[in-house]
Amino acid sequence: MRQTFELTLSETQTAADALAAHTGLSKGRIKDAMTKGACWWTWKGKTLRLRRATKTLYPGIRLALYYDDTVLARTPPEASCVQDGKRYSLWYKPHGLLAQGSQWGDHCSLLRWVEQRTGREVFLVHRLDADAAGLMLVAHDGKAAGALSQLFQGRDIRKVYQAWVCGDLQASDQVLDEPIDGKAAISRVTTLAYDPQQDSTLVEVVIETGRKHQIRRHLAGIGHAIVGDRLYGDGKGETLQLLAQALSFRCPLSRKAIEVSLPEALWLEGAADQASKS
Repeated sequence: MRQTFELTLSETQTAADALAAHTGLSKGRIKDAMTKGACWWTWKGKTLRLRRATKTLYPGIRLALYYDDTVLARTPPEASCVQDGKRYSLWYKPHGLLAQGSQWGDHCSLLRWVEQRTGREVFLVHRLDADAAGLMLVAHDGKAAGALSQLFQGRDIRKVYQAWVCGDLQASDQVLDEPIDGKAAISRVTTLAYDPQQDSTLVEVVIETGRKHQIRRHLAGIGHAIVGDRLYGDGKGETLQLLAQALSFRCPLSRKAIEVSLPEALWLEGAADQASKS
């Protein structure tokens, strides 16, 4: 069941009381939805998530509850901290964990996971497909977020991925530069191993741009879709075999060179059964 409930308070009430009266949902369900980030409130031009069901609200405040029992029933897979730089940190995002939430909730997002476990503010710096796994960088203050975002926008960060693709792909720093959505896109592909039994190839991909689904679209475009890709390949119910394996950059805050690779244990977990063939 997916429903949107909106109301503007005409009297002083707690958030749970107002929503229960308006939606007909039990307070237990409302509290659960609010905790998981599905409730928003607007006051004096600002719209924010509202998580505290007992918060007293006043006339004129607008509430919106985006209720999807399928989304709320999901259990987030566990992320792991790979390196903590205090003002930013690097995390392993497993398959199925979103980078950030939506209006329907954020409990299955990396940002919320990190926020809850560090007790710090968390800012999104870049994205990684929910179906993919691997390293993600998040910031813990606005200045750090701005500086790190500039690295990605200015192509001043080296991003290395590994993927199992369908078929025998022999490549050595092969450049794929088919534009994505009318914008320049560059991926460099190198073969690491070939599995004749599965007829699949393990490749390393270094991207110079960060277009939506760039690696998936570039590889599918040359006839070697990533194993498990339901959008650009056959899918076949497998996990998408795409992993963000390493990041390297010069920290804009300390000016130190940073190189981080995913620990082998997490690579094996992230790439599922196929990784053992590498």
